[in-house]
Amino acid sequence: MIFRNFQDIRLSALGLGAMRLPVVDGNDAQIDAAAVAEMVAYAMEHGINYYDTAWGYHSGNSEIEIGKALSAYLRDSYYLATKFPGYDLSNMPKVAEIFERQLQKCGVTYFDFYLFHNVCEMNIDAYLDEQYGIFSYLMEQKKNGRIRHLGFSSHGSCEVMTRFLKAYGAEMEFCQIQLNYLDWSFQDAKQKVNLLRDWNIPIWVMEPLRGGRLASLPDADMTRLKALRPEESAPAWAFRFLQGIPGVTTVLSGMSNLNQLKENIATFETARPLSEPETEALLSIADGMLGDTLPCTACRYCVSHCPMGLDIPMLLDLYNEHSFTNGGFLAPMALMAVPEDKQPSACIGCRSCEQVCPQQIRISEAMADFAKRLHG
Repeated sequence: MIFRNFQDIRLSALGLGAMRLPVVDGNDAQIDAAAVAEMVAYAMEHGINYYDTAWGYHSGNSEIEIGKALSAYLRDSYYLATKFPGYDLSNMPKVAEIFERQLQKCGVTYFDFYLFHNVCEMNIDAYLDEQYGIFSYLMEQKKNGRIRHLGFSSHGSCEVMTRFLKAYGAEMEFCQIQLNYLDWSFQDAKQKVNLLRDWNIPIWVMEPLRGGRLASLPDADMTRLKALRPEESAPAWAFRFLQGIPGVTTVLSGMSNLNQLKENIATFETARPLSEPETEALLSIADGMLGDTLPCTACRYCVSHCPMGLDIPMLLDLYNEHSFTNGGFLAPMALMAVPEDKQPSACIGCRSCEQVCPQQIRISEAMADFAKRLHG
């Protein structure tokens, strides 16, 4: 196992994410405890020492089962991370109650790593609102030794991350972002990496395989990659891409079975970051995967011609994400921060925007389809 230095400790370069644990009969809330115990045992034996869970994973049962599985090992032999569930605004006044319950669920007296969960457009104002006392409470827990390292995760934009960092960045020790070769440009991951580098904040990676989307590739793409590295699988290519990004400390993979775990551990036995030609080949494949997305360049000519005042480039970015993933939570989550009269459904189909679009995008049709996908 590759290890990375973080302050005065060594973390495994591969961490076990507990969002996609094995379940019974397809029921996400019913975790297969025996299978999890087997996976944790294998992970511990082969060097993984970082385990990431959260309040809402598996309908609230992930923290419980990971805690049980890890209870078989000495507490100082692993690092456990969980998060304050600010993705649900109703939780904002409950930080003390939730934190105490998380310690009970995990069966521990402290967390090695604790995160503000998913700082994004929808919750940034609440996270920064001092009336909830979230930051001050978590800093108190750190002072008392019940949190060893404090950080945050984010699916939000660079602008949202910057707001959060300006408020709390001096106390943030790490940040967890969605990072993979597809999102390097698609979700502005490169810009987020640069932002965190400017703040000197180490990077934790989530969604390295884009929810499994990058775990397998079309034959033509794999033939191209095999010509460069015959021995590497599609997931290994995704992990090797991350091994070459400065600042990345730990890559979290939500592995659902023992075979996935074994394959990923085998990849992380060695550090073999991609060369420049290999990186170019992989990013070219990513461009091909995004070929059906709308080619908006954010020139914003459309905005000045929209009688409804819609932020069309932002909406088209979200539409591309929602279409590419055939749904998902990112676009609906971001739109929670958008007023009703600025939503895709507010488009009146006048086509004024289309008359000035250099890319000749059928914006009105995209807005109608977006609204249908969101509400249909």
